[in-house]
Amino acid sequence: MNPQTVLDLGSQALQLILLLSAPILAAGLVVGLLVSILQAVTSIQEATLAFVPKIVVVFLALILFLPWMMRTMLAFTTSLLINLPLYGR
Repeated sequence: MNPQTVLDLGSQALQLILLLSAPILAAGLVVGLLVSILQAVTSIQEATLAFVPKIVVVFLALILFLPWMMRTMLAFTTSLLINLPLYGR
């Protein structure tokens, strides 16, 4: 296995990590922004008000996107295992 193959596989793995985490992080970001705006407008500075909606939305997004995430990870892993003899050269 040459260094370029290792770099390509590492790059693909990092891109996959970014792709899989993006929907969950975006959902948390949007809800956090909305809650922050609501807190600024109403002058309510309760810590649980910022935490609870974000954690609920992140869990809901995880449940919603989990099938797609699993299919994507399975496709990547299948590709790695199918091409394993090529990487050994």
